[in-house]
Amino acid sequence: MSMTHLFEKGIIFDMDNTLLKSNINFAEMKRAIYQLLLMHGCCGPDLDLQNHTASQLIEIGRQSSLMTQELEDEMWAAVTAVEKDGMHGAVLEEQAREVLDELRDRYQLYILTNNAYAAAQEALEETGISDYFTEIVAREQMTQLKPSPSGVHYILRQQPQWPLEAWVMIGDSWIDGKAAQDAGIRFLSYQGKPGEMEQRGVNPVATVKSLRELLNHF
Repeated sequence: MSMTHLFEKGIIFDMDNTLLKSNINFAEMKRAIYQLLLMHGCCGPDLDLQNHTASQLIEIGRQSSLMTQELEDEMWAAVTAVEKDGMHGAVLEEQAREVLDELRDRYQLYILTNNAYAAAQEALEETGISDYFTEIVAREQMTQLKPSPSGVHYILRQQPQWPLEAWVMIGDSWIDGKAAQDAGIRFLSYQGKPGEMEQRGVNPVATVKSLRELLNHF
């Protein structure tokens, strides 16, 4: 085991499509947010949805002088509706439970998700893995959603005595990697798209195709 491994104490997991197979329609989520922004004059019709995440669209809206609390609440309601529909019947990714069993005795495990806390808690309880985690960190604990490092910083503050080298984040999307990198911790890509990672300036320490393969890195 390398010296780097000896200092690892905390693992931050993304939830959707990392530990859980959900059916959240992120394209529909983006369309719903975009339509609200467009309707209220908070963005132009030429906004490129392909290159923006739902969280980035919301931030665009927040920067507009025409944004109101009522409109922001309406956007979050649209997001929550898509999330709730997509999380219904979520199941575990293959090997998720056995990998968590292996890791929980040696590391503190955290969830970091852009979903609402209630939806995340319910999905993790329904799939029987909520007790593996020291804390479930959802959008209510963040000032900005991933790819912002806000949620990672929140988790790091729970163990301020640990060095950054003590942490690693695991996720399937570039937004997970960007959040990890901007917070100064390592990122391990689970079934991520190398081309998209590179395009977004994300440099995982490794890319794995199965959760079981993660154990080779701890």
